[in-house]
Amino acid sequence: MEKKNKNCQSCGMPLSKDPQGGGTEKDGSKSLKYCHWCYKDGEFVGGNVSFEEWREMAIKGMTENGDMSKFMAWLFTRKMFLKNLERWKS
Repeated sequence: MEKKNKNCQSCGMPLSKDPQGGGTEKDGSKSLKYCHWCYKDGEFVGGNVSFEEWREMAIKGMTENGDMSKFMAWLFTRKMFLKNLERWKS
């Protein structure tokens, strides 16, 4: 059995902070790797995009409703911090 990760392997957010308890697999079960903002029904939200495309979507999502400043969103999505996550390792 696969162990649950501490952080989303796409965006790095602590999975314990995900209000929905994680993303979902195709069978409806909770993902052990990804948050609900990144992963739904066994697929990445927004499709298989490049890191830069994903980053643009993430920054927009984090700043759209005023939850975070553009600078903080930029800081949290820098590749140097996310490059070791499973989704972006290659």
